[in-house]
Amino acid sequence: MDTISKYQQIIEKIIGDYAQLRYSYSEIERKTVFDRKQNHYLLMIMGVEGHKMVHGCILHLEIKGDKIWIHRDGTEDGIARELLAEGVPKDKIVLGFYHLETRELTDFAVC
Repeated sequence: MDTISKYQQIIEKIIGDYAQLRYSYSEIERKTVFDRKQNHYLLMIMGVEGHKMVHGCILHLEIKGDKIWIHRDGTEDGIARELLAEGVPKDKIVLGFYHLETRELTDFAVC
């Protein structure tokens, strides 16, 4: 299996697991969006919380070249930790939600 296919499977599994979690106090659904052609992977939330409509992006990952870019991470512990646990090396994970200068201070890939 090539690296891209392996990364696709890892990302889809992790996001799929997050999608199974339910909000206990509101009518919010979690939806996955997997675009294997352009290599974008999202976890969205939609629904009603109290008297307010909720719609937003919790996770947005992209496979660019041989790296996984994390553009949005609204998880409690950070999805990078889960990618590492699945065997993705630190130098293949880009914390894209940080400015380039801040990324240079991490142990992860810069770009």
